[in-house]
Parts: sequence; structure tokens; C-alpha cells
Amino acid sequence: MSDRMTYADAGVDIDSENEVITAIVSGIKSTLSFRKGKVGESIMGIGHFSGLVRLDKKRAIAMTSDGVGTKIIVANMISKYDTIGIDLIAMNANDIICIGAEPVTMMDYIAVEKHDPKISREIAKGLAAGAEMAGISISGGELATLPEIINGIDLAGFMVGIVDIDRIITGKDIKLGDAVVGLESSGIHSNGLTLARKVLFGKYDPNDRIFHKRTVAQELLIPTKIYVKEVLEIINKVRVKGLANITGGGLGNLSRLTDYGFYIDNLPEPQKVFREIQRVGNVSEKEMYRTFNMGIGFCVVVDDEDVEKVIEICKKHGMKAFKIGRVVREEGVKIGEKFVLKY
Repeated sequence: MSDRMTYADAGVDIDSENEVITAIVSGIKSTLSFRKGKVGESIMGIGHFSGLVRLDKKRAIAMTSDGVGTKIIVANMISKYDTIGIDLIAMNANDIICIGAEPVTMMDYIAVEKHDPKISREIAKGLAAGAEMAGISISGGELATLPEIINGIDLAGFMVGIVDIDRIITGKDIKLGDAVVGLESSGIHSNGLTLARKVLFGKYDPNDRIFHKRTVAQELLIPTKIYVKEVLEIINKVRVKGLANITGGGLGNLSRLTDYGFYIDNLPEPQKVFREIQRVGNVSEKEMYRTFNMGIGFCVVVDDEDVEKVIEICKKHGMKAFKIGRVVREEGVKIGEKFVLKY
């Protein structure tokens, strides 16, 4: 692979996706007025990490939906399905907490080409484990058999959280000079798998052990970190101004919080899996940072004086956290002196 590999080359064009999202939003935003003054009134509109609607004068309901994407293809490669349910919980719960809400329950959606009770039981193990980590119930779901549409399995979910209206975190209080604290990821999480698979499985077998004791497939299947317990404690003990789930688009997700920009100049060395993808696929540094989390799975924006409190809370939960940057006037997310990311 002498040419630079990009996410678009692998089949996922982020810029095109953003155009599609813009088209969909323009078609549905008029519906936000349909519940005005009633239960279900939209509080924040569309574009944050979660939808948010009014329940009553004091409380609001946060909602999100997401899936585990092509991580399922890696699970199929080695017939290991007992952790992708954790990924599903994480992908939804980590978005819910971005507005200060507590996740409370989820509905799952499993679409299959054909039924396999053994695989379903393994998926259920992961769902139960993830629900315990996030402190939620799974109150129902849907199993769809779609042999003419689905090739294998698709796993998605819809999650609900709750928050006091006067404790919603939107990013509106972010000011120049505020600090960005990055919470470590557990690895690749559930974004960028299309590029990761194209690069790594173009050179390695899924069972090749190149990551210490783990095979390539095992490394890619490490479950997405669920940040609920740490972040809820941080919210209760520190004045938090902004929260960002670092998923598709990488650290560019910080741009969703404010019109200010971010200068990120103190990132830890990412896990080996990212550098191996970059090396084998000849992927540019900017493409890596706009596709993957690169070792930082979640960000908290606070006053500079509160940084150590955030780091200590994370440490208590067995998680590493770092002051990785600060809020600046220029738009976008500038990674050192290298390049600027935008969501």
C-alpha cells in the first residue's frame, strides 16, 4: 500500500455523510415545533449528542439511538459475540451523558438474516454486562428477520435518560481558557472499524497475535468504554461546562459544544492498534485523528482550577485522565501545530 489510505477509500466518506445528515435535518427540523408548549417539546433542537425534550417544568428526557456498526463483522470472523452488547450500551449511554443526563433504560433492535439462538444468547450476555456498567435497565426490544436485507446481523438500540432542566449541560458556559480533560479510551471502540478492517485484514489473519497476547480480531473487539459512572460523579462534584463523546469524527466532536475552538497539545501516546493501522495502511496523521479516537474516548471541559478534581475522580474509578488542551478563540479543533479538525 504505497498510496495514502483514507476512510473514504475504505467505503465511509465522512464529508458525504455530513451532507446526508444536513439533508435529513433540513427535512425534519420543522417537526420540532409540533410539541411546543407540551410534554415532548424539544429543548435543544438537533445537533447535540442527544435529543432532549421536556417532561414537565423541572425535568427533561434525553434520547439517543446508535448501533455497533461493522464491529459485528469482526465478531463474525472469530464467532465471538459476548461483548458487542457492551459496545451497544456504550455507544448510546456515552451520548446521553453528554448533556448531563443519567441513562435509565434502553430498547434493543436486532436484525438478522436467520435466527441463531446461540449467537443471541451471547449477544444478551454483553447487553446485560453493559447495562450493569451503565446502571440501566433493558426494558424491551425488537427482533427482525430480514433475509432479503440483512447479511448476518445488525445490532442497534434506543436509550432514554433523565435530567433536571436546570442541570442540563449544553456548552453555553464554555469560555476562553477553559481546560479540556481527556479520558482514556479502551482502544478502537466502535468507530472507524471499516478502515481498520480494510487495513489490518489486508495484511494479517484475524488470529495473528501482534498485540501482545491478543490477536488482531481480539484487539478490535475490546469493548467500548462506558463512561457513565465517572462522568455522573464528575457532574455532581465539579462545575462541568461541556462534555463530548469522542466517536466518529474523533476530537473534532468538541466543535459540537461551542463556537469557540480548542487547542489540543498534550495528548498521550495512543494505543498500539492505532499506530499499526497508520503504519500498515500508510494513513496520514490527520486522517487518523478525524477517523479514530486515538486513545481519548471522552472529554470534559471545566475551569482550569477543576482539572485535578476531574483527574482524581477518574483515578478513583481506575481510569486515566489527562489535561489535553484548552479553549481558544479560533474555530475548530487544532491538534498541536499539525492540523485543524472540524465536525
